Parts: sequence; structure tokens; C-alpha cells
Amino acid sequence: MGPARPRRDPREVLEEIHRSDAQKVKVAITDVDGILRGKYVHKEKFLSAAQGGFGFCNVVFGWDSSDVCYDDAKYTGWHSGYPDALARIDLGTYRRVPWDGDVPFFLADFEDGAGRPLGVCPRQLLKKVVARAEKAGLAPSCGMEYEWFNFRETPASLAEKGGVDPRPMTPGMFGYSILRMSQNRPYFSALMDELSAFGVPLEGLHTETGPGVTEGAILAADALEAADRAVLFKTAVKEIASRFGLMPSFMARWNAQLPGCGCHSHQSLWAGDRNVFFDDGDPLKMSPVFRSYVAGLLRALPEVLPFLAPTVNSYKRLVEGFWAPTRPTWGVDNRTVAYRVIAGSPKSTRVEVRVSGADVNPYLAIAASLASGLYGIEKGLALDDPPIKGSAYREAKGERLPRDLHEATMRLSQSRLAREILGDEMVDHFVTTRLWEWKQFQGAVTDWELRRYFEII
Repeated sequence: MGPARPRRDPREVLEEIHRSDAQKVKVAITDVDGILRGKYVHKEKFLSAAQGGFGFCNVVFGWDSSDVCYDDAKYTGWHSGYPDALARIDLGTYRRVPWDGDVPFFLADFEDGAGRPLGVCPRQLLKKVVARAEKAGLAPSCGMEYEWFNFRETPASLAEKGGVDPRPMTPGMFGYSILRMSQNRPYFSALMDELSAFGVPLEGLHTETGPGVTEGAILAADALEAADRAVLFKTAVKEIASRFGLMPSFMARWNAQLPGCGCHSHQSLWAGDRNVFFDDGDPLKMSPVFRSYVAGLLRALPEVLPFLAPTVNSYKRLVEGFWAPTRPTWGVDNRTVAYRVIAGSPKSTRVEVRVSGADVNPYLAIAASLASGLYGIEKGLALDDPPIKGSAYREAKGERLPRDLHEATMRLSQSRLAREILGDEMVDHFVTTRLWEWKQFQGAVTDWELRRYFEII
């Protein structure tokens, strides 16, 4: 289990805020696309909201990543008038933002108005899945790794260029480059130091293969804390980078000639201080529980894929030869498979979920994977497929994962398994949002079409 961030007594937190000189507090929620949405509130307003919650316009679950309202969502829309939803501040998420004058910061969840968790709230879904694990006496641990590109751009400069041809922070393919890090030392130092001060500690930070690519591994923690850290990581990196004239992008794949950006999730289950995935008597050090967990992941993947690949662009990453899986596969320390088993010590044995890209909503991605693994344990699924030992692109014989967002979303819509492990309300809402995303793409005229057809047709 990763190091837990101390959860302070809520009364102590409120007393500290009350006594502090801060006159404002920052609060935020995460929408379906994994975008952090929030605002400043006056200290007195916060102290009142901490007791009874506060209203937050429910349009945050009724529009897309570009703030365009869905036309057919059941939860909210023009038919509902977009009322406020009740947001409950989680005092256990208390942090201070070191690059914003140490302003106090909190995350919030949504309720449905009757005291129940809101079914379309991603953080509430993960809490529900974690509760299922805890009911079985298991504590999920998770560590997230992000890959992303850095560009010497600002929102204004990129807009002036029509959103194309961004200039990378550094040229060339320099994976694990000490040289490239030294040429941007203030930026890398700020990421390590300020993220740690923000309660998002990094285990490691290095350059990846590609111009201006960076990978950051966040220290493992319990599943909910890990997802909180992952959501905050992306926004924090963008805010810190802007100070250095840089613009990060967490697109799954921004350039057809370059590898994409993953968000790998390292997962394990614990019973007290014991890693239930580890079995010293097994040739691969894998316990029966671990084998059933991986079997559940493999069984569910084609049906829950949109939670791990949520955008049109996600599927440009899931192609052969670019360090991302194309089939439901597993292997031991194999980076070409969907699920990389890392079978080591009692402390380190875990599975790395390599499917998801950097464009995921961490709450939904972890919830879908964890629920799939728990399904495998609950059903006693056997891990019948042998591990892939070479290239999964050549040796895997199983079905190809859905090739685009529409195919994947239709598979999710029809999946009884997904509805069983994640619930109808979230599946239906997410399907609606992903079909909307596909419809927006279908109506777009791309640069590829212009280059191919403009003159010759």
C-alpha cells in the first residue's frame, strides 16, 4: 500500500481555516471529461458551505469539454433549466496551493438532493467501487503515471496559429535525458518541489521519447487519494508550466509520427499490511486472487474501454508499435500488453494498466479497472490465457479492441457486465456524452480532408 496522506480531523481543518489570514478558499469538482472545474469563495461562505454543502450549477455534467451543452442528456439539459446541484466539500482533501499564495484548496462531491451520491459524479462512482472492495476486506492501492508533451506556447499564441503546429519545448527524441532536463532545470525542479508541497508527491520525473515529452510518476496511495492526486496533477502541471512560458498537452496522441501519451495505473489489493496479490509459492508470485483480478480485467476491457479511452483522439494511440495495447492481453514485465504484471516482492507485486491514455478521467478509469478486477475475484474467473512473452502485436490471438470511440461506446451501451459493475445511471450518461463527442467529430472538416480533397476532387 502506498503512503497515505494524513486525514485530519474535520474540526481541526475548519478551525485552521477560521483562524487563518486567508480571505478566500478555492473549491473544485471534476466533470465527466476529467476537467477540474472550480471557483474561489469567500472564507465565510466556505465555512458555511463546509457544514451544509453549496450549490454548483449542474451544467458541469450537461456540457462537453468545450462548454457546449448536450442535446439529449437525461440528467440535465435545457429541459431541466440547469439548476444547482448540491456539492459536499470533502474536508479530507485539504491542501494549500503553493503557487497561488498558499490559498486553501478542497475537492467536493455531488449529491442528488436526497442525501444520496449523485449517480453521474465520477468521484462518487469511484467511492462506490472502493466500498465494494472494502466490504470484501480489501483495500485498493493505486499509483498513476502520466506522459505529456510540453510546448513553448501560450493559449493566445496557439490560438493565433489556429491551434496547429505547436513548438515543442525541446527538439529530438531524448528519452531519460539528463541533458534535456538540465536545459529546463527550473521547470523540472518546480514540478518536483511544488507538486510535493501541494500534496501530490512525485516518485519520479524524467523525459520520455519524443520532442518535449515528460513522464511523471505519482506516489501510490489508496485508490481515491490516487485519483485525487491524478486530477490535481494535470491542472497543477499546467499552472506551473505557464510560469515558464510552457503549455503542456495531455492529448492521447497529437502527432501521427510520434508515440502517444499514456496514463498508466499501477494497482494492488491489500488486507491490512498484506498484499493479497503476492504468493511466494507461485512460479510468477501471483496469488489466486491476483490471477482472478487480471482475468476480470481481460474479460471486461472490450466492454468498458470508453472509460479508459474516452475521446476520439484516444484511439489514435491504440495502434500497433506505439507502446499502447491493441488487444486484451497480459504478460509479466511486458510493455506491449494491456496488463503488465509486475511480480516482485510482497510489497511491490502489482498490475500496471497500460490501456488508458493521458486524456482519461482518473476517477472513471480507476473505477472501471478496479470494478473489472473485483468482478473477476467475485466470479472466481480463471486466468486461462498464458502470458505474452514477446511482442503482443505479433503473438496475441484474441479479439482486437474497438477501433474508434463510436464502436467502443456502442459496445459499452450493450454491455450487461459494465452495467452490473458500474451501474446503469453512469453507463447511460457516459454513453450519451461519448456519442455526443463522436457526433461533434463526424461534423468536423479536418486538415487531412482539406489536403486530400481540396484541389484534386
